[in-house]
Amino acid sequence: MGNITLWDAELNKEYTVESILLENNVSRRLEALGINEGTPVTVLTRKRSGALIAKIRGTRLALGRHITSNIEIKEVKR
Repeated sequence: MGNITLWDAELNKEYTVESILLENNVSRRLEALGINEGTPVTVLTRKRSGALIAKIRGTRLALGRHITSNIEIKEVKR
């Protein structure tokens, strides 16, 4: 299975961030929040409004669809 975007991730599965394909200012802000390559992430819920709730480094974050559709992830094999 190749890389998918965070928006397309299945709920409650563990993934690893592979790349962030966003503008520099957004990318830097995500890094400040602890989201960078190699970070484990789990999608908890996906709202109709386009928001996605993810668990990242023990913290729940709400991210918009523009951001989550530009973060490539890879499933963690157990």
